[in-house]
Amino acid sequence: MTIRAFVLQLLGEPPLSVAADLAVRSESALPWGKRLLVDYAVSEGERAVAYLLIPAAARAGVGRLPGVVAVHRHAGEFWLGKSEPAGLSANTMYHYGLELCRRGYVVLCPDLPGFEDRRPPEYQRAEGTVPDGERYEHLLATQLLLEGSSLRARHTFELVRALDVLAGLDAVDPNRLGAIGHGLGGHEAFWLAWYDARVRAAVCSCGLGTLGSILRRHILPNPALCLPGLLRVADLDAVAADLAPCPFLLAAGEEDPFFPIDGVRQVVAAAQAAYARAGVPEHWSAVAFPGGHSFPQTVREEAYRFLDRWLKGAEASGGRPVAASVAMGA
Repeated sequence: MTIRAFVLQLLGEPPLSVAADLAVRSESALPWGKRLLVDYAVSEGERAVAYLLIPAAARAGVGRLPGVVAVHRHAGEFWLGKSEPAGLSANTMYHYGLELCRRGYVVLCPDLPGFEDRRPPEYQRAEGTVPDGERYEHLLATQLLLEGSSLRARHTFELVRALDVLAGLDAVDPNRLGAIGHGLGGHEAFWLAWYDARVRAAVCSCGLGTLGSILRRHILPNPALCLPGLLRVADLDAVAADLAPCPFLLAAGEEDPFFPIDGVRQVVAAAQAAYARAGVPEHWSAVAFPGGHSFPQTVREEAYRFLDRWLKGAEASGGRPVAASVAMGA
């Protein structure tokens, strides 16, 4: 059995397909374009909430634009999900959804389960009738395990639906879709690119290393990093190798306390070898920077140039394009 077949078996079957039924809750006109609060169906009886950012270029009749799913980080800040990449939080380091919209992308910033508008009602949390924060996230993960699924699978399948929403917009070119995220969001961008070939380029900031390197240091991984049964056959370096030939940029802080740099370099080495075997070594890029778990401006700019090259450059119309690579030493 191939790695892909094995992992797909672990992920299980996606929920029964339902119409996305995109609904707009509110709309704000801004100097750079529009910000819409939307919701859409992700499974029977379950709806995701997201910010949809549409640049002013979409009103100028320039044709269809590239679309990106921008996935929020974790940081234990469960009250803050979609709002941060959409540019509404105080920490501008993680406004990558807004920054991409300003560059001419249509961007969808969804809440993952357990974050912001995907939490139980405030009165229930205040009364203590439901758990809050990390306890609620672990309750979700436990319930999914008992149902034969996982939080890892749930996130992936929901983000596939986010791609469906983007691809169905008149302003978006469905052949130029990408994904980006930091931390948990970076891990989600990685899995979405691995799972769905519609992702033509993806960026993961501080969200990918081997599970072995995490466990050796007794770091408690987030439930969404865990796919039950994976380590019986492979670690995430093997999954990353199977990502080829999808264009992918991995950024990592050399002192990241959550993703040890030796595990990151193990992923990079495996992916570089796989992309070389596939005849597309230029499709894999990696950059290490001094510092910890962050997404500095210089690294974000590198990430945006990467996405521009793959999704907006001349190569974008021809499928998997070829971009410059920033090497990370092994």
